[in-house]
Formats: sequence, structure tokens, C-alpha cells
Amino acid sequence: MSSNSGENSVSARSFQRVVLVHYHEIGLKGKNRSRFEERLRKNLEDLCQGFPLVTIHRIAGRLIVFFKEGTDREETLRCARFIATVPGVARVSCGLKCPRDLELMTACAIEAVAEAGDAQSFKVAARRNHTDFPIHSMEMNQLIGASLCEAFPALKVRMKDPDLTVGVEVVQNASYVYCMSIRGVGGLPVGSSGTLMALLSSGIDSPVALWRCARRGAVCHAVHFSGRPQTSDASEYLVEDIARVLEQSGCIASVSVVPFGDYQREIALTCPPSLRIILYRRMMLRIAERLAGRVGARALVTGESLGQVASQTLENICVTDDAVRMPVFRPLIGNDKLEIIDEAKRIGTFEISSQDAPDCCTLFMPRTPATHARLEAVREAEAAFPVDRWIEEICAAAEVHEYRHPALARS
Repeated sequence: MSSNSGENSVSARSFQRVVLVHYHEIGLKGKNRSRFEERLRKNLEDLCQGFPLVTIHRIAGRLIVFFKEGTDREETLRCARFIATVPGVARVSCGLKCPRDLELMTACAIEAVAEAGDAQSFKVAARRNHTDFPIHSMEMNQLIGASLCEAFPALKVRMKDPDLTVGVEVVQNASYVYCMSIRGVGGLPVGSSGTLMALLSSGIDSPVALWRCARRGAVCHAVHFSGRPQTSDASEYLVEDIARVLEQSGCIASVSVVPFGDYQREIALTCPPSLRIILYRRMMLRIAERLAGRVGARALVTGESLGQVASQTLENICVTDDAVRMPVFRPLIGNDKLEIIDEAKRIGTFEISSQDAPDCCTLFMPRTPATHARLEAVREAEAAFPVDRWIEEICAAAEVHEYRHPALARS
């Protein structure tokens, strides 16, 4: 795509590059909207410290990210791609800031279209947020659109599903022009929906479940049940790698690693083999509930999907939940494995979770696990164990690993 307006294109290059952060669900919050907007702004300020930012402002239903002078297009685009992974962000646009002058706004639009690459069609979507600007939105669409047609003769106007949408936002003291947009993950900013404790394995499912809760605004702590000392500590290293991926977008606050192998061995030696998994899971939930109290979490999160394995039948889930008083959230309950794998790939944990590592989930597995456990039989088998003492011992042995989290005040 080539432009016939070289002078306008050159002048636009002197304008300040910005990133516009659009949100959707936050904008529906009514009187609480400003609190959610400010939470997202603070999250982005914390998470984007590796980029050459100057500041982030709230302007007319958007967040505007301002960069240091001289920041190039590639660095701006890299930052935009990162911001798109942060919960609460619906869409991110790379743009230019210019004065509220139609000629300069047109020059910015030409530059933005030239940078966008190959396209056959476009439309202009102008928005005037202050009526003191004399040109209304429809007129801006027509005038800027006509200039773009002149600058790019091969580019056709298409109002429905165009290849490019050229956004023009006129606010109180400036205007912003953009046409390169990236879809974000949506949801709510972390830190806006309370605190949860997630059971995190090195497998595929549980990191996705945790991420889904973080995407709904929760501060997520996690507990990892290691098979140590009955297995190696390989799963702990994988969970550390998973946590580092989730940390990048502010989705995890801490992981408590607990050595669970010896207690699984005691359960396996004493209880009926078919009930082992149920008893493991009940103990895990109790421990997670105790650790949740330490961080102020109000509910537990697991990566279970209905019917996926023997422990995840409806009957077994009900028997497992009987062990705790806290609500147990299962964000993946209605998803099949392929859907979960696709999401794990999108958030960047799939390759890590695909590595083999012995952990508590595969330790002392029975040949024929119960699929329809009865609560009375489970409680009777469990009565043989010093449950309260075990919980105290295991929680005392927990090794806590903290991660940088934008909603928590840590140095």
C-alpha cells in the first residue's frame, strides 16, 4: 500500500506514539466503574515496568499509555501485545497523539494506515467526546475518509467488516488516531474480585482453571501437592515454570509447595484401594482450606472437568467437597480436554505441562478406582487416619514461593 501524501506522512512521524487500552465489562460497572478502571491502570503500571513508559492516564473511557520520547513502532507494538494478555483488557490499539486539528489528524490517519500493511478496504470511526470541537463525528468520518481515499487510491471504503478501521478519538485537550488493534483477554482486572486458593499441579488443567479465575479479577494463590519424598521433586520445577508464565500477566500471587508423598503412602497402605483417590482429594482440599485462611482466600479452585477421570464423576465430586466448608470453584467443569488444551496453549502453559514428571496425582494409583463412592464408606475409611494431626504437619511443612503481583503491596 503506498501513499500519495508524503508530506502528511512525514509530519505524522513527529507525533507521540501511544497505546490505547479499551475495556468492555469494566465500562458496565456504573458507580463502581472508576474503581475498576483505576485497578486496571495500576496493574498495567506495575506489569509494564520493562517497557519505556512515561505514564498511563484514564481518558474518556480508555486508558492511554504514553511512552518515552524516541520509542519506536516495534517497541510500542511489543508493549501492546503484552498488554493484550492482561486481564481486564478487551482490545489494545497502537496509535498517535496529535492536536485537535483536522489537518494533523488526517496526517496521523494516513501514517496509521501506511503502517498497517496490506489492506483492500477501510472505514473511519471518529468519536467526538467534547462538543467544543466544531466538527462532529459524521463529518470527521467523511473528511478523513476522503483524504485516505486520495492518499491510497487502491483502498476502498467498506462500512461492514472492513480490513481496517481507522479510529479517531477527540478528547478535551488532544486527539488520538489508530487502526492497528489487538484483541485482549477481556474479563476484569486482577485484584477486583477477592482472593482464591487454587490447587495447582504440573498438568494441563489446573493452570487454566487458575488463569480463568484471575481473568475474573481474583487474586489467586496456589498450593502444589508434591509426591516428595516418594517421588522426585521434578513436578515442583514445572510448577515454578508455570507460575513464572502466569506471573507475567499478574495472575498468580504465591505457590505453597507441600510434601504429600508419605501421607499418600499411609492412606494407600490402610484404606480400600478403590477409595484411595477420594481420600487423597479430601485431604488435599482440607489442606488447601487451611492454607487459604492464611492469605484471606474465600474459596478453593480446582481444574476438574465433569467425568474426565474417575475422581471427577458427579458422585465423587460431591463426596470430595464434603471434606471442607469453603466453596470449591471448578471453572473447567463443562469443558472437554481439547478445549482445555487450546486454552493452555493460548496462555503459554501447555508446553510446560506436557513434560512428564512424577507427582502426587500418579502416586499409588489403584487399578480400579471407585467412580460412585458412597460418603458413608469414605468417612468410615477416613476414620482410621489422624486427619487433624496430618493437616497441622503438612501445613507446617509448606514452602511458600511468592511472585510479583500488581494487586499486592510488595517491594
